[in-house]
Amino acid sequence: MRNRQKAITSIEFKALTMDHQNIIDALEMNEGIFRHILAPDLPMDILWRPAENKWNLLEVVCHLRDEEIYDFRSRTEHVLEYPDMPMPTFNPLDWVVEHKYAEQNFLDVVTDFIRERKHSIQWLNNLHEPSWKNVYHHAKLGEMSAELFLANWLAHDYLHIRQINRMHYLHLLSTSETDLSYAGNYGPGL
Repeated sequence: MRNRQKAITSIEFKALTMDHQNIIDALEMNEGIFRHILAPDLPMDILWRPAENKWNLLEVVCHLRDEEIYDFRSRTEHVLEYPDMPMPTFNPLDWVVEHKYAEQNFLDVVTDFIRERKHSIQWLNNLHEPSWKNVYHHAKLGEMSAELFLANWLAHDYLHIRQINRMHYLHLLSTSETDLSYAGNYGPGL
């Protein structure tokens, strides 16, 4: 009985320990998910907005591409390589106008994002004994480790996968003349 408790405790502890390779593998898996939910033959107009103040699909994928390049990969690399150097600043909300999201070609942006994700995965997998505990001292946010950026990179994926799926649902709801309640409740928690 005592050995069994020890084994369970060690399994539980393992589950609570961050596994960097699992996060990298999940980022790679999400590349395929994004490729499918952003497929060119979508039944949704890429400029459709779920509400006036919400992003359309083109803006979301432009944001994903820019975050891949200028935020998560860049900042993870910065903390791994130059934790004591000032980090470049930016505001992702400003990119919508600065990077002219509305003028971009959806298929080109999806292709760019997928290519950049593959580049990120290759870079992450080729790191040799990275110092995930390296810390950058942000003036407002405090200590930010390389593993914080890595874990938030994956969390960012999940938030946008959820957002895109919700956009698909809301588009179907707004264009369908059929009652969708039989499918279940797609409430705010989903």
